[in-house]
Order: sequence, then C-alpha cells, then structure tokens
Amino acid sequence: MDKTDLQILQILQKKARVPNVEVARTIGMAPSAVLERIKKLEAQGIIEGYEVRLNAEMFHCSMIAFVRIKLNSPARIAETGRRLSNIEQIQEVHYLAGEDSLMIKLRVANNTELETILRSEIASLEAVKDTKTLIALSTYKESAKILLPDTLE
Repeated sequence: MDKTDLQILQILQKKARVPNVEVARTIGMAPSAVLERIKKLEAQGIIEGYEVRLNAEMFHCSMIAFVRIKLNSPARIAETGRRLSNIEQIQEVHYLAGEDSLMIKLRVANNTELETILRSEIASLEAVKDTKTLIALSTYKESAKILLPDTLE
C-alpha cells in the first residue's frame, strides 16, 4: 500500500459510490488504474465492503441502546458474542477488557422492542449473568470511518 492507495481510501471513505473517473481525476490517474488498485485493496482485505447509511427514523428504529452484558463464564465469551451477532437489531458486539463482559449497540423502535430483545433473546442466553442498559438520548457523531495517515512509514 502506498500514498496513492491512501488517497483512494480517503476518497472512498467520504463517498463510497464515487465513480472511478472522479477518483482518477482527483488523484491524477487513469480510471482503469484506479479500478485495478481498488480491486487489489478489496482482494487484500483492506476494503472489506461498502454500506449504505439509512435514515433510522424512516424505518422506525431510531432508539439506540448500549447494553453491557456480564457473563457467568469467561470461556463462553466467543460463543455468546457469535450468538448476539445473529440478532438483527444488534449492530455491534464488543468484548471488553477488564471484566468478563460484552458491550452491544442495538437499534430498535421503542422501549417495548428493547424489552423484548433484552428478555427473550439476550437474558435467555445461558452464559448471561447480568445486563446493564444505557439508552442514547442524542447522537452527535456516528461513523465507521478510520483515521488514515497521510503517508506510510
């Protein structure tokens, strides 16, 4: 990966649907060369995929909750993490350092849907000992962008 690849990645992070011609014009390369580089970045796993960001309110899932999940056995973390990942409303699953716990982020329509998921899908998992739920009142920033260096050393 070189400086040109970093420039391409910075452009794609701003607007993933930007045409190759526009990327090529911005960095001063041929569109075919840009396409070749993008395909190479995908093949190397540097670009993992492309997602569209939807307006959550339009789909009645604007409530965001973060749930800390304590487990009764550290040996069950990976298994529980995989099972939580299969719940559609859960957007993120993280294993936290310091304690045997996971943190999830989920989007739901309202308190009723949140309660249903907490009771029937999360608390019912064998390894779950306790949960603590925090509901986001406002979101000031939400992004999957990664800070890229200007150059590689």
